[in-house]
Amino acid sequence: MEKQDIYDCLKALGVPYEVTEHGPVYDMRDLARVNLPHPDALAKNLFVRDDKRQHYYLITVRAGKRVDLKAFRRAHGTRPLSLADAPELRSVLGLKPGCVSPFGLLNGSAALCVPLFLDEDFMEPPALIGIHPNDNTATVWLRTADLAGLLRRYGCEVHAVSF
Repeated sequence: MEKQDIYDCLKALGVPYEVTEHGPVYDMRDLARVNLPHPDALAKNLFVRDDKRQHYYLITVRAGKRVDLKAFRRAHGTRPLSLADAPELRSVLGLKPGCVSPFGLLNGSAALCVPLFLDEDFMEPPALIGIHPNDNTATVWLRTADLAGLLRRYGCEVHAVSF
């Protein structure tokens, strides 16, 4: 799904959202230079794989958090994990580096097999999350419950977990 496809999907399902257009951002340092209306709701997304390249996971946490992949592995019983590379990102989620987003889970059957592990802090008031619409030139702000509901509606596995 392209950026406009995401907007169209949200509109068609009656999901309220807000969009902030900005220049391209490739990492959290770039994003720190952008004036955003809800900085506390901003998400950081990590697309990781196990050491056998058989299982992939999308981890979405608040922007300022660090993710301990070893602790995640122990908590969720996975094999050793590392960041997936650009070809894997393209083949599994249909995304390019800098555009990783939970909306990427809507990009076909391979993406639907990737579980989302969502930071439960996003469930706390105001329960808002800011993510890319599969394009790093905008941020979509929506209620976390609406995002989880949308992804589940399309068959995605969503887990709210503590990081």
